[in-house]
Amino acid sequence: MGNVYVYIAIMAIVSYLIRVLPLTLIRKPIKNRFLKSFLYYVPYVTLSVMTFPAIVNATQTPISGALALVVGLVVAWFGFDLFSTAISCCAVVFVIELFV
Repeated sequence: MGNVYVYIAIMAIVSYLIRVLPLTLIRKPIKNRFLKSFLYYVPYVTLSVMTFPAIVNATQTPISGALALVVGLVVAWFGFDLFSTAISCCAVVFVIELFV
C-alpha cells in the first residue's frame, strides 16, 4: 500500500515539471516557423490520437465504427452541426450492428 503513495508522488512531480519547465526555460517569443506550426497542431493531433481508437473500438464490430467515422467526416465536411453529425454516426452504427 505504501508504493501507491510513491507512485502518486512521482506522477505529481512529473506532471508539475511538464507544466513548469516550458514556462521557465522559454522566455522569448518563438520565431521559428516550423516550431510554431508544430506547436499549433499538437492539440489537434493529440485529440485525434485519443479519439480514433475509441471510435473504432467502442462498437461491437470495428466495421460499424469505421463506417460511422467515415459518415461523420462526410457530414461534418458538408457543414452540419455537431448534433447532426453525432446523430448520423449513431444511426450508422445502429443500422450496421442491427444487420451484422
